[in-house]
Amino acid sequence: MLSKEVVNLVLSKALSTGGDFSEIFVEDNISNNIILVDGKIDSVVEGKTFGVGLRVFKGLKSVYVYTNEYSLDALLQLAKKAAVAIGDLKQNITVNVTKHIHRNINPILEIPSSISAAKKIDVVKTAYRSARDYSSEIVQAKIRYVDSDQKVLIANSEGLYTEDHRALTRLSIQSIASDGVENQIGSEGPGARMGLELFQHIDPEHYAKEASRTAVTMLHARNCPIGKMTVAIENGFGGVIFHEACGHSLEATAIAKGNSEFCDKIGMQIANPKVTAIDDGTMPNLWGSLTIDDEGCPTQRNVLIENGILKGYLIDKLNGRRMNMKPTGSSRRESYKFAPTSRMTNTYIDNGDDRNEDIISSISDGLYAKKMGGGSINPATGEFNFAVSEAYIVKNGKIQEPVRGASLIGRGSEVLMKIDMVGTNLAHGQGMCGSVSGSIPANVGQPLIRVSEMTVGGRAEGENE
Repeated sequence: MLSKEVVNLVLSKALSTGGDFSEIFVEDNISNNIILVDGKIDSVVEGKTFGVGLRVFKGLKSVYVYTNEYSLDALLQLAKKAAVAIGDLKQNITVNVTKHIHRNINPILEIPSSISAAKKIDVVKTAYRSARDYSSEIVQAKIRYVDSDQKVLIANSEGLYTEDHRALTRLSIQSIASDGVENQIGSEGPGARMGLELFQHIDPEHYAKEASRTAVTMLHARNCPIGKMTVAIENGFGGVIFHEACGHSLEATAIAKGNSEFCDKIGMQIANPKVTAIDDGTMPNLWGSLTIDDEGCPTQRNVLIENGILKGYLIDKLNGRRMNMKPTGSSRRESYKFAPTSRMTNTYIDNGDDRNEDIISSISDGLYAKKMGGGSINPATGEFNFAVSEAYIVKNGKIQEPVRGASLIGRGSEVLMKIDMVGTNLAHGQGMCGSVSGSIPANVGQPLIRVSEMTVGGRAEGENE
């Protein structure tokens, strides 16, 4: 990557006009993307990314520049550009970094870049066959395999010089069921901070069949009724509700600028006492886990809400300055082309003490959201709208017929207070999270929960799809 001597020169140059903090981020990444559609390999792409990002602070002012040239002359020119943008006060500062070594919390057994494309294609074909063989009503299956083998170097004018080796692998499956008139889609996307050994822990055939099962089930479902009702949201990716409706509003990216409904509420009750919510980047090999964040700080277990009480926010270095609070190991970025900011890692509602069967049996008339889809959120107001990809009517404590077209509409702060039952089957789901620092892998999770009242949107019977 870059030697300490080069880093010292570049960081010092960046501070030559009055900056009080400089930071360098170096990325060397090899990625693979394989897509199979209708039984044929559509594309096999290997990409390599190399670049250097440089950031300078002066108080609360920040400048970020980047390049994919890494000669000393090019890096010094980059540092000069950042320095000129930050101010015109001449100062002579010498930076001396010291190497910090961290134990990698995500051990990788089969480094993705060392595995042949043929072996990866075998996994893709196995998933495809299982998806198509599930039912004659499955008319198309699309399988996508992605992996990444990333090495980073992070150093700053406070003396930090550290490196990290990160790998991840994911399989995305989309099945389409059709009766000749209407189509319905089912999808699954398991992934982890692992190499190809991921498929020793998960079964591609299981997830492929599950995607097809969802598609076929929804094909034969009636339209979802609309109105306010009690809703049970299943574990795993059901946690996307908390991630989007509340998690983003607890990031310093929003808090520091006053763009969150949870500003200045630490120590206050913002959720039902049954709710404890955590962001933990230290969980080995989980999709959102990191040994160090993208500012070089070790990740940590951050309790955001404990028994309904707001305990803290997710904080990066710059926003920490604005808030006069310490960073929480939560700074992340998509690549060297993005300045880092506070982001989630593995964010989840922790297990409660309600039996899962009691949650369902407590609902006299409501909805069981078995699988969640995508949605939209306004962090400033907490208002959200999420699609439910698989849902069922609940009557008299029993799960009954499937319904399609359901959506959950509400406001984060209101939903938190209305989570009145929390189960014991915590599980995690994988997704990609977008924000001002790009798209990053983020885990979501929860056990089965009950929301006493939510607005359920849908389509009236007889309305066209």
